[in-house]
Amino acid sequence: MGYRVHTYESTPDSPAGQVSDREFTGSYTDEAALKEFAQSVDVITFEFENIPSAVIDRLALEKPVHPRSEVLHICQNREREKTFLAGHGYPHVPFRIVSGETDLREGLTTLGVPAVLKTADFGYDGKGQQKIQDAGEVDVSALGGRKGILEKWIEFDCELSVICARGGDGQLSTFPPAENVHHRHILDHSIAPARLPVELQREATEIAKSLATDLEVVGLLAVEFFFTTSGKLLVNELAPRPHNSGHYTFDACITSQFEQQLRAVCGLPLGLPAQLSPACMVNLLGDLWVNGRPPDWSSILRRPNAKLHLYGKTEGRSGRKMGHYCVLAPTVDEAVAEALKIKMELHHALRR
Repeated sequence: MGYRVHTYESTPDSPAGQVSDREFTGSYTDEAALKEFAQSVDVITFEFENIPSAVIDRLALEKPVHPRSEVLHICQNREREKTFLAGHGYPHVPFRIVSGETDLREGLTTLGVPAVLKTADFGYDGKGQQKIQDAGEVDVSALGGRKGILEKWIEFDCELSVICARGGDGQLSTFPPAENVHHRHILDHSIAPARLPVELQREATEIAKSLATDLEVVGLLAVEFFFTTSGKLLVNELAPRPHNSGHYTFDACITSQFEQQLRAVCGLPLGLPAQLSPACMVNLLGDLWVNGRPPDWSSILRRPNAKLHLYGKTEGRSGRKMGHYCVLAPTVDEAVAEALKIKMELHHALRR
């Protein structure tokens, strides 16, 4: 779209750096490197939540940063995020803040078992959380002396997410809700549009718009939901950035989530998010890499309706997201069937 892109990362040859015009390498405490980076650009955004919000505050003294640091500060910590949801009246998972064993036992008495204990900071893809089946299993050592969140165990029919873009002028735009299927706490595949009633999708979309407005987001906000067995939508997590469940938009929508983020932070009109084709996006994890070698991608590449995307990560560790593929088809069911067939072929090839 005519912009040059500079990336700041802690390690050289990062995935974003590989496709940028210039890559800056430095830590979040390297004041000189951060200043040089900020002075080289006109506007700053981020795609990673484990950045100290103080760093965003520091960069904002040099150039505009979107979303603002307050949004990052709230969304990168489960205590602040849950407190925000509760304080603004959004449907959320019942929770208690845990600082020690006494808090944990009181929380289990209130919420019951099973329950889930999560660290307040630095948790994604199932990291930093444990399921408690019995109150006698209480163990706060997993928190490592940090604060935690105890959440009520939710029985749900499915998980879904909505990605909302908001411009600096308050303009809002949402992508079709995605239905998300997880395996071992990691997103396995996303189905779009979600196979859910239209009224439910509309409700999720309105909640996402309201959250983006209340947070005064400029950029993207991904809102993850549980659709409970009792027929209710509960907000599970927020992410102020492009989201894994929105990767389908790159191939299936007029405007992708990545272009929409660029439009929002650069002050351009938001693009049309309309979906041109039903799609199923499947994550490619490092488990497919054997002895450091990637698998044979022919099962994806020989299908004209499938698109392969690799991220340029050099080491294929178990559970690490290395890429994804997206299958487009006339119907959602056809897209899902083809995508899962490809997945089966990839895993069968490992056993040869």
